[in-house]
Amino acid sequence: MGLPGPAAAERSQTGQRLGLYTELGTEYRTRVWVYDRAMATTSNPATVPAAPPSLRDRASRAVRTEVAEVAMRLFQEQGFEKTTVDQIAAAAGLSRTSFFRYFATKEDVVLGHLEELKQKLLEALVARPEQEPVWRSLRQAFDVLIEDAVALPEHGLALARMMLDTPSLRYRQLGKQLGWQDVLVPEIARRLGVADAARDARPRALAAAALGCLNAAADVWTVSDGALDFPVLLDQAMNEVSG
Repeated sequence: MGLPGPAAAERSQTGQRLGLYTELGTEYRTRVWVYDRAMATTSNPATVPAAPPSLRDRASRAVRTEVAEVAMRLFQEQGFEKTTVDQIAAAAGLSRTSFFRYFATKEDVVLGHLEELKQKLLEALVARPEQEPVWRSLRQAFDVLIEDAVALPEHGLALARMMLDTPSLRYRQLGKQLGWQDVLVPEIARRLGVADAARDARPRALAAAALGCLNAAADVWTVSDGALDFPVLLDQAMNEVSG
């Protein structure tokens, strides 16, 4: 028998990961939460718990987490633009093809969590009291995003610095936030009593203004290396806009 080729070696590594993450139990789940905390659903005792993810899904998330950790290390050492997909895949023990099974683009390693955050933000807004002013509801809903950023300050700051310092990532981030506006507008319109949000600028103006305040607070928090208080910065920004 000859030496195993790259494909066989990669299958072996994947199998080893699968066995490792199966054995890790709670430690594995904690590690996944560190990178992908946004994937966790919001706790609500009134809802029926979702079915637990399958072993395949847990293994896939574990590999995504491992690849993301490798990528973030390379990004910090070399810079985002200078780090290639081939370098990430090689350092993670994967082929280029396997990398794209877990991430559609290099940018998704950094920005992929924004889709989950969008859903968490909408759920937080919907959960706010019906009679609460919309601007206040938006401010309180943003707490779920702040908690995600500051729960692990080094990780949150590393992501924030990368997006702030890399124009291509910044552009993609702002593009994804337009999708956040789209999901927030119907709920804002409902709370305002607006029957047709397509013919009333107020819901979209409120969503855009609130997200602009969030971005401003995040930028100042990042530049301060986390020394300033993120919620206070956001309060300052939103209070100034609201007058």
